[in-house]
Amino acid sequence: MSVSRTAAKKPVVAPRRAEATPLFVWEGTDKRGITMKGEQTAKNANFVRAELRRMGITPKVVKIKPKPLFSAGKKVSPQDIAVFARQVATMMKAGVPIVGALEIIASGNKNPRMQVLVNSIRSEVESGSSLSEALGKHPVQFDLLFRNLVAAGESAGVLETVLDTVATYKENTEALKGKIKKAMFYPAAVVAVALIVSAILLVFVVPMFEDVFASFGAELPAFTMLIIKLSRFMVAWWWLILIVAVATVVAFIMVKNRSVAFQFFLDRMILKVPVVGQIIHNSAIARFARTLAVTFRAGVPLVEGLDTVGGATGNIVYEKAVHRIRDDVAVGYSVNMAMKQVNLFPHMVVQMVAIGEEAGALDTMLLKVAEFYEQEVDNAVDALSSLLEPMIMVFLGVVVGGMVIAMYLPIFKLGAVVG
Repeated sequence: MSVSRTAAKKPVVAPRRAEATPLFVWEGTDKRGITMKGEQTAKNANFVRAELRRMGITPKVVKIKPKPLFSAGKKVSPQDIAVFARQVATMMKAGVPIVGALEIIASGNKNPRMQVLVNSIRSEVESGSSLSEALGKHPVQFDLLFRNLVAAGESAGVLETVLDTVATYKENTEALKGKIKKAMFYPAAVVAVALIVSAILLVFVVPMFEDVFASFGAELPAFTMLIIKLSRFMVAWWWLILIVAVATVVAFIMVKNRSVAFQFFLDRMILKVPVVGQIIHNSAIARFARTLAVTFRAGVPLVEGLDTVGGATGNIVYEKAVHRIRDDVAVGYSVNMAMKQVNLFPHMVVQMVAIGEEAGALDTMLLKVAEFYEQEVDNAVDALSSLLEPMIMVFLGVVVGGMVIAMYLPIFKLGAVVG
Protein backbone atom coordinates (compact mmCIF):
# COMPACT_ATOMS: atom_id res chain seq x y z
CA MET A 1 0.00 0.00 0.00
CA SER A 2 2.89 2.29 0.69
CA VAL A 3 3.86 2.01 -2.97
CA SER A 4 0.51 3.30 -4.20
CA ARG A 5 0.58 6.27 -1.78
CA THR A 6 4.09 7.14 -2.91
CA ALA A 7 3.16 6.87 -6.57
CA ALA A 8 0.15 9.15 -6.05
CA LYS A 9 2.29 12.14 -5.09
CA LYS A 10 4.99 11.58 -7.67
CA PRO A 11 7.03 14.76 -8.22
CA VAL A 12 9.28 15.69 -11.09
CA VAL A 13 12.33 13.56 -10.39
CA ALA A 14 15.65 15.34 -10.36
CA PRO A 15 18.67 13.37 -11.51
CA ARG A 16 20.33 13.46 -8.11
CA ARG A 17 17.37 11.81 -6.40
CA ALA A 18 18.09 8.56 -8.28
CA GLU A 19 21.57 8.28 -6.80
CA ALA A 20 22.11 5.71 -4.07
CA THR A 21 22.17 7.13 -0.52
CA PRO A 22 25.66 6.68 0.98
CA LEU A 23 26.30 4.24 3.80
CA PHE A 24 28.02 5.61 6.91
CA VAL A 25 29.83 3.76 9.69
CA TRP A 26 29.68 5.35 13.11
CA GLU A 27 31.07 4.95 16.61
CA GLY A 28 29.86 6.62 19.80
CA THR A 29 29.09 6.20 23.49
CA ASP A 30 25.73 5.81 25.14
CA LYS A 31 24.59 7.33 28.46
CA ARG A 32 26.39 4.55 30.36
CA GLY A 33 29.67 5.33 28.61
CA ILE A 34 29.62 2.05 26.66
CA THR A 35 31.07 2.21 23.13
CA MET A 36 28.52 1.52 20.40
CA LYS A 37 29.19 0.88 16.68
CA GLY A 38 26.98 0.54 13.64
CA GLU A 39 26.11 1.43 10.07
CA GLN A 40 23.40 3.73 8.71
CA THR A 41 22.38 5.17 5.35
CA ALA A 42 21.79 8.92 5.25
CA LYS A 43 22.11 11.92 2.96
CA ASN A 44 25.15 13.16 4.89
CA ALA A 45 27.05 12.75 8.16
CA ASN A 46 25.01 15.44 9.97
CA PHE A 47 21.84 13.38 9.55
CA VAL A 48 23.60 10.39 11.11
CA ARG A 49 24.84 12.48 14.08
CA ALA A 50 21.38 13.92 14.65
CA GLU A 51 19.80 10.44 14.59
CA LEU A 52 22.43 9.12 17.03
CA ARG A 53 21.82 11.98 19.47
CA ARG A 54 18.09 11.33 19.25
CA MET A 55 18.80 7.74 20.35
CA GLY A 56 20.94 8.96 23.26
CA ILE A 57 24.30 8.15 21.68
CA THR A 58 27.12 10.69 21.59
CA PRO A 59 28.80 10.31 18.20
CA LYS A 60 32.60 10.18 18.05
CA VAL A 61 33.28 8.93 14.52
CA VAL A 62 30.92 9.23 11.55
CA LYS A 63 32.35 8.52 8.09
CA ILE A 64 31.33 7.03 4.77
CA LYS A 65 31.95 3.29 4.72
CA PRO A 66 35.07 2.68 2.62
CA LYS A 67 34.80 0.50 -0.45
CA PRO A 68 36.79 -2.77 -0.61
CA LEU A 69 40.39 -2.14 -1.69
CA PHE A 70 40.74 -4.86 -4.31
CA SER A 71 37.19 -5.90 -5.12
CA ALA A 72 33.75 -4.42 -5.29
CA GLY A 73 32.38 -7.70 -4.00
CA LYS A 74 31.05 -10.71 -5.78
CA LYS A 75 28.57 -10.30 -8.60
CA VAL A 76 24.86 -10.13 -7.98
CA SER A 77 23.73 -13.70 -8.65
CA PRO A 78 20.23 -15.02 -9.43
CA GLN A 79 20.25 -16.52 -5.92
CA ASP A 80 20.75 -13.01 -4.52
CA ILE A 81 17.74 -11.80 -6.50
CA ALA A 82 15.62 -14.73 -5.25
CA VAL A 83 16.58 -13.96 -1.64
CA PHE A 84 15.84 -10.25 -2.25
CA ALA A 85 12.33 -11.06 -3.52
CA ARG A 86 11.69 -13.38 -0.56
CA GLN A 87 12.90 -10.77 1.97
CA VAL A 88 10.78 -7.96 0.52
CA ALA A 89 7.70 -10.22 0.44
CA THR A 90 8.23 -11.35 4.05
CA MET A 91 8.68 -7.80 5.36
CA MET A 92 5.69 -6.45 3.45
CA LYS A 93 3.51 -9.26 4.84
CA ALA A 94 4.73 -8.22 8.31
CA GLY A 95 3.56 -4.66 7.62
CA VAL A 96 6.96 -3.06 6.95
CA PRO A 97 6.70 -0.25 4.33
CA ILE A 98 8.51 -0.95 1.06
CA VAL A 99 11.12 1.81 1.62
CA GLY A 100 11.87 0.56 5.13
CA ALA A 101 12.11 -3.03 3.87
CA LEU A 102 14.59 -2.02 1.18
CA GLU A 103 16.70 -0.09 3.69
CA ILE A 104 16.84 -3.07 6.06
CA ILE A 105 17.79 -5.43 3.22
CA ALA A 106 20.54 -3.12 1.98
CA SER A 107 22.10 -2.60 5.39
CA GLY A 108 22.05 -6.31 6.20
CA ASN A 109 23.46 -7.60 2.91
CA LYS A 110 27.11 -8.72 2.92
CA ASN A 111 27.58 -8.29 -0.83
CA PRO A 112 28.63 -4.65 -1.51
CA ARG A 113 27.26 -4.75 -5.05
CA MET A 114 23.91 -5.97 -3.78
CA GLN A 115 23.93 -3.17 -1.20
CA VAL A 116 24.46 -0.59 -3.95
CA LEU A 117 21.73 -2.17 -6.08
CA VAL A 118 19.12 -2.22 -3.28
CA ASN A 119 20.00 1.31 -2.16
CA SER A 120 19.55 2.52 -5.73
CA ILE A 121 16.12 0.85 -5.90
CA ARG A 122 15.18 2.40 -2.53
CA SER A 123 16.20 5.86 -3.75
CA GLU A 124 14.02 5.43 -6.86
CA VAL A 125 11.02 4.35 -4.78
CA GLU A 126 11.57 7.23 -2.34
CA SER A 127 11.56 9.66 -5.26
CA GLY A 128 8.11 8.47 -6.33
CA SER A 129 8.70 5.55 -8.67
CA SER A 130 6.83 2.29 -8.33
CA LEU A 131 8.88 -0.81 -7.47
CA SER A 132 8.53 -2.18 -11.04
CA GLU A 133 9.79 1.14 -12.45
CA ALA A 134 12.73 1.11 -10.03
CA LEU A 135 13.59 -2.45 -11.02
CA GLY A 136 13.42 -1.39 -14.67
CA LYS A 137 16.53 0.77 -14.10
CA HIS A 138 18.46 -2.50 -13.56
CA PRO A 139 17.44 -4.79 -16.46
CA VAL A 140 20.53 -7.00 -16.10
CA GLN A 141 19.60 -8.13 -12.59
CA PHE A 142 15.81 -7.97 -13.04
CA ASP A 143 14.67 -9.40 -16.37
CA LEU A 144 11.47 -8.52 -18.20
CA LEU A 145 9.58 -11.44 -16.66
CA PHE A 146 10.48 -10.35 -13.12
CA ARG A 147 9.45 -6.74 -13.82
CA ASN A 148 6.17 -7.75 -15.48
CA LEU A 149 5.22 -9.93 -12.53
CA VAL A 150 5.98 -7.13 -10.05
CA ALA A 151 3.97 -4.65 -12.15
CA ALA A 152 1.03 -7.09 -12.23
CA GLY A 153 1.27 -7.52 -8.45
CA GLU A 154 1.29 -3.76 -7.93
CA SER A 155 -1.73 -3.17 -10.15
CA ALA A 156 -3.68 -5.96 -8.41
CA GLY A 157 -2.63 -4.87 -4.90
CA VAL A 158 -1.01 -8.23 -4.11
CA LEU A 159 2.66 -7.28 -4.46
CA GLU A 160 3.84 -9.28 -1.44
CA THR A 161 2.12 -12.45 -2.70
CA VAL A 162 3.58 -12.04 -6.19
CA LEU A 163 7.08 -11.42 -4.80
CA ASP A 164 6.79 -14.59 -2.74
CA THR A 165 5.77 -16.49 -5.88
CA VAL A 166 8.63 -14.92 -7.85
CA ALA A 167 11.12 -15.98 -5.15
CA THR A 168 9.89 -19.59 -5.32
CA TYR A 169 10.04 -19.47 -9.12
CA LYS A 170 13.62 -18.14 -9.12
CA GLU A 171 14.72 -20.78 -6.60
CA ASN A 172 13.20 -23.61 -8.65
CA THR A 173 14.60 -22.40 -11.98
CA GLU A 174 18.08 -21.90 -10.53
CA ALA A 175 17.96 -25.38 -9.01
CA LEU A 176 17.03 -26.76 -12.44
CA LYS A 177 19.88 -24.84 -14.10
CA GLY A 178 22.24 -26.20 -11.47
CA LYS A 179 21.26 -29.76 -12.35
CA ILE A 180 21.89 -29.14 -16.05
CA LYS A 181 25.28 -27.57 -15.32
CA LYS A 182 26.14 -30.52 -13.11
CA ALA A 183 25.37 -32.93 -15.95
CA MET A 184 27.55 -30.98 -18.40
CA PHE A 185 30.42 -29.85 -16.19
CA TYR A 186 31.73 -33.22 -15.02
CA PRO A 187 32.52 -34.75 -18.42
CA ALA A 188 33.81 -31.41 -19.77
CA ALA A 189 36.16 -31.06 -16.80
CA VAL A 190 37.47 -34.60 -17.21
CA VAL A 191 38.11 -34.10 -20.94
CA ALA A 192 39.94 -30.83 -20.19
CA VAL A 193 42.13 -32.53 -17.58
CA ALA A 194 42.89 -35.39 -19.97
CA LEU A 195 43.96 -32.93 -22.69
CA ILE A 196 46.18 -31.00 -20.25
CA VAL A 197 47.83 -34.19 -18.97
CA SER A 198 48.36 -35.40 -22.54
CA ALA A 199 49.96 -32.08 -23.51
CA ILE A 200 52.32 -32.26 -20.51
CA LEU A 201 53.33 -35.82 -21.42
CA LEU A 202 53.94 -34.88 -25.05
CA VAL A 203 55.97 -31.74 -24.29
CA PHE A 204 58.01 -32.83 -21.28
CA VAL A 205 57.97 -36.63 -20.84
CA VAL A 206 58.04 -38.08 -24.37
CA PRO A 207 61.23 -36.15 -25.40
CA MET A 208 63.08 -37.77 -22.47
CA PHE A 209 62.03 -41.22 -23.71
CA GLU A 210 63.08 -40.26 -27.25
CA ASP A 211 66.64 -39.59 -26.04
CA VAL A 212 66.70 -43.02 -24.40
CA PHE A 213 65.35 -44.72 -27.53
CA ALA A 214 68.04 -43.04 -29.68
CA SER A 215 70.70 -44.95 -27.75
CA PHE A 216 69.05 -48.26 -28.63
CA GLY A 217 69.87 -47.92 -32.32
CA ALA A 218 66.89 -50.13 -33.17
CA GLU A 219 63.76 -49.49 -35.22
CA LEU A 220 60.88 -48.23 -33.08
CA PRO A 221 57.30 -49.56 -33.30
CA ALA A 222 54.92 -47.56 -35.53
CA PHE A 223 52.72 -46.56 -32.56
CA THR A 224 55.73 -45.22 -30.66
CA MET A 225 56.94 -43.27 -33.72
CA LEU A 226 53.48 -41.72 -34.08
CA ILE A 227 53.59 -40.44 -30.48
CA ILE A 228 57.17 -39.17 -30.92
CA LYS A 229 56.26 -37.24 -34.09
CA LEU A 230 53.23 -35.78 -32.31
CA SER A 231 55.53 -34.78 -29.43
CA ARG A 232 58.00 -33.08 -31.81
CA PHE A 233 55.12 -31.14 -33.36
CA MET A 234 53.86 -30.06 -29.93
CA VAL A 235 57.32 -28.95 -28.78
CA ALA A 236 57.95 -26.97 -31.99
CA TRP A 237 54.53 -25.43 -32.43
CA TRP A 238 52.95 -25.33 -28.94
CA TRP A 239 52.54 -21.55 -29.14
CA LEU A 240 50.69 -21.80 -32.46
CA ILE A 241 48.42 -24.53 -31.09
CA LEU A 242 47.67 -22.35 -28.04
CA ILE A 243 46.88 -19.30 -30.21
CA VAL A 244 44.63 -21.34 -32.51
CA ALA A 245 42.81 -22.89 -29.53
CA VAL A 246 42.20 -19.53 -27.84
CA ALA A 247 41.18 -17.89 -31.14
CA THR A 248 38.76 -20.73 -31.88
CA VAL A 249 37.09 -20.40 -28.47
CA VAL A 250 36.84 -16.61 -28.75
CA ALA A 251 35.49 -16.81 -32.31
CA PHE A 252 32.95 -19.46 -31.29
CA ILE A 253 31.68 -17.32 -28.39
CA MET A 254 31.49 -14.17 -30.55
CA VAL A 255 29.59 -15.91 -33.36
CA LYS A 256 27.27 -17.62 -30.89
CA ASN A 257 26.43 -14.32 -29.18
CA ARG A 258 25.91 -12.37 -32.39
CA SER A 259 24.33 -14.85 -34.79
CA VAL A 260 20.79 -16.01 -34.03
CA ALA A 261 21.00 -18.54 -36.88
CA PHE A 262 24.13 -20.10 -35.35
CA GLN A 263 22.49 -20.21 -31.91
CA PHE A 264 19.46 -21.92 -33.41
CA PHE A 265 21.70 -24.46 -35.18
CA LEU A 266 23.61 -25.24 -31.98
CA ASP A 267 20.50 -25.56 -29.81
CA ARG A 268 18.82 -27.78 -32.40
CA MET A 269 21.91 -30.03 -32.56
CA ILE A 270 22.07 -30.27 -28.75
CA LEU A 271 18.45 -31.44 -28.67
CA LYS A 272 19.43 -34.35 -30.97
CA VAL A 273 22.32 -35.58 -28.78
CA PRO A 274 21.40 -38.89 -27.09
CA VAL A 275 20.56 -38.62 -23.37
CA VAL A 276 21.78 -35.02 -23.10
CA GLY A 277 19.24 -33.86 -25.68
CA GLN A 278 16.40 -35.41 -23.70
CA ILE A 279 17.56 -33.63 -20.55
CA ILE A 280 17.52 -30.30 -22.42
CA HIS A 281 14.05 -31.10 -23.81
CA ASN A 282 12.67 -31.86 -20.35
CA SER A 283 14.37 -28.82 -18.86
CA ALA A 284 12.89 -26.48 -21.50
CA ILE A 285 9.39 -27.92 -20.98
CA ALA A 286 9.70 -27.57 -17.19
CA ARG A 287 10.83 -23.94 -17.49
CA PHE A 288 8.06 -23.15 -20.00
CA ALA A 289 5.36 -24.67 -17.79
CA ARG A 290 6.53 -23.10 -14.51
CA THR A 291 7.12 -19.65 -16.01
CA LEU A 292 3.75 -19.53 -17.78
CA ALA A 293 2.00 -20.79 -14.63
CA VAL A 294 3.61 -18.07 -12.49
CA THR A 295 2.80 -15.27 -14.95
CA PHE A 296 -0.79 -16.48 -15.45
CA ARG A 297 -1.37 -16.84 -11.69
CA ALA A 298 0.02 -13.33 -11.11
CA GLY A 299 -2.63 -11.89 -13.42
CA VAL A 300 -0.43 -11.17 -16.44
CA PRO A 301 -2.51 -11.46 -19.66
CA LEU A 302 -1.85 -14.76 -21.44
CA VAL A 303 -0.44 -13.27 -24.66
CA GLU A 304 1.82 -10.91 -22.72
CA GLY A 305 2.92 -13.79 -20.49
CA LEU A 306 3.83 -15.92 -23.50
CA ASP A 307 5.87 -13.01 -24.83
CA THR A 308 8.19 -13.24 -21.80
CA VAL A 309 8.09 -17.02 -21.35
CA GLY A 310 10.07 -17.83 -24.51
CA GLY A 311 13.37 -16.50 -23.23
CA ALA A 312 12.98 -18.44 -19.97
CA THR A 313 13.09 -21.84 -21.71
CA GLY A 314 16.87 -21.63 -22.14
CA ASN A 315 16.77 -22.96 -25.71
CA ILE A 316 16.22 -20.86 -28.83
CA VAL A 317 14.33 -23.68 -30.58
CA TYR A 318 11.73 -23.63 -27.79
CA GLU A 319 11.86 -19.84 -27.69
CA LYS A 320 10.82 -19.61 -31.35
CA ALA A 321 8.14 -22.22 -30.73
CA VAL A 322 6.72 -20.22 -27.81
CA HIS A 323 6.66 -17.08 -29.95
CA ARG A 324 4.62 -18.96 -32.55
CA ILE A 325 2.27 -20.16 -29.79
CA ARG A 326 1.90 -16.53 -28.66
CA ASP A 327 0.99 -15.43 -32.19
CA ASP A 328 -1.60 -18.22 -32.52
CA VAL A 329 -3.15 -17.44 -29.12
CA ALA A 330 -3.27 -13.73 -30.03
CA VAL A 331 -5.56 -14.51 -33.00
CA GLY A 332 -7.92 -16.66 -30.93
CA TYR A 333 -6.52 -20.22 -30.75
CA SER A 334 -6.45 -22.08 -27.44
CA VAL A 335 -3.05 -22.69 -25.86
CA ASN A 336 -3.23 -26.46 -26.34
CA MET A 337 -4.16 -26.09 -30.01
CA ALA A 338 -1.26 -23.67 -30.54
CA MET A 339 1.11 -26.09 -28.77
CA LYS A 340 0.08 -28.90 -31.10
CA GLN A 341 1.01 -26.85 -34.15
CA VAL A 342 4.68 -26.40 -33.15
CA ASN A 343 5.05 -30.21 -32.87
CA LEU A 344 7.57 -29.90 -30.05
CA PHE A 345 5.67 -30.64 -26.84
CA PRO A 346 4.83 -34.23 -25.78
CA HIS A 347 1.22 -35.37 -26.09
CA MET A 348 0.86 -35.60 -22.30
CA VAL A 349 1.78 -31.94 -21.86
CA VAL A 350 -0.69 -30.79 -24.53
CA GLN A 351 -3.48 -32.86 -22.99
CA MET A 352 -2.84 -31.55 -19.47
CA VAL A 353 -2.90 -27.98 -20.78
CA ALA A 354 -6.18 -28.75 -22.57
CA ILE A 355 -7.70 -30.11 -19.35
CA GLY A 356 -6.46 -27.08 -17.44
CA GLU A 357 -8.04 -24.69 -19.95
CA GLU A 358 -11.38 -26.52 -19.89
CA ALA A 359 -11.42 -26.62 -16.07
CA GLY A 360 -10.26 -23.00 -15.67
CA ALA A 361 -7.17 -24.18 -13.80
CA LEU A 362 -4.43 -23.67 -16.39
CA ASP A 363 -1.87 -22.46 -13.84
CA THR A 364 -2.41 -25.50 -11.60
CA MET A 365 -1.99 -27.94 -14.48
CA LEU A 366 1.13 -26.14 -15.72
CA LEU A 367 2.69 -26.36 -12.26
CA LYS A 368 2.02 -30.10 -12.20
CA VAL A 369 3.70 -30.41 -15.62
CA ALA A 370 6.67 -28.40 -14.34
CA GLU A 371 7.05 -30.59 -11.24
CA PHE A 372 6.89 -33.77 -13.31
CA TYR A 373 9.53 -32.67 -15.81
CA GLU A 374 11.79 -31.22 -13.13
CA GLN A 375 11.76 -34.64 -11.49
CA GLU A 376 12.49 -36.21 -14.88
CA VAL A 377 15.52 -33.92 -15.27
CA ASP A 378 16.72 -34.83 -11.78
CA ASN A 379 16.47 -38.56 -12.52
CA ALA A 380 18.10 -38.18 -15.94
CA VAL A 381 21.05 -36.24 -14.50
CA ASP A 382 21.65 -38.96 -11.91
CA ALA A 383 21.43 -41.66 -14.60
CA LEU A 384 23.77 -39.70 -16.88
CA SER A 385 26.34 -39.34 -14.11
CA SER A 386 26.26 -43.11 -13.50
CA LEU A 387 26.57 -43.78 -17.23
CA LEU A 388 29.43 -41.35 -17.77
CA GLU A 389 31.68 -42.61 -14.99
CA PRO A 390 32.75 -45.87 -16.73
CA MET A 391 32.91 -44.11 -20.11
CA ILE A 392 35.21 -41.44 -18.68
CA MET A 393 37.45 -44.09 -17.15
CA VAL A 394 37.72 -45.78 -20.55
CA PHE A 395 38.49 -42.44 -22.22
CA LEU A 396 41.25 -41.64 -19.75
CA GLY A 397 42.64 -45.13 -20.12
CA VAL A 398 42.76 -44.89 -23.90
CA VAL A 399 44.29 -41.40 -24.04
CA VAL A 400 46.78 -41.40 -21.17
CA GLY A 401 47.29 -45.16 -21.03
CA GLY A 402 47.84 -45.29 -24.78
CA MET A 403 50.76 -42.86 -24.51
CA VAL A 404 52.32 -44.77 -21.64
CA ILE A 405 52.09 -48.04 -23.60
CA ALA A 406 53.60 -46.37 -26.68
CA MET A 407 56.61 -45.27 -24.63
CA TYR A 408 57.16 -48.69 -23.07
CA LEU A 409 56.66 -50.76 -26.25
CA PRO A 410 60.33 -50.38 -27.37
CA ILE A 411 61.51 -51.40 -23.90
CA PHE A 412 59.31 -54.51 -24.01
CA LYS A 413 60.60 -55.27 -27.54
CA LEU A 414 64.21 -54.85 -26.43
CA GLY A 415 63.60 -57.10 -23.44
CA ALA A 416 62.17 -59.83 -25.70
CA VAL A 417 65.23 -59.62 -28.00
CA VAL A 418 67.66 -59.81 -25.07
CA GLY A 419 65.69 -62.65 -23.55
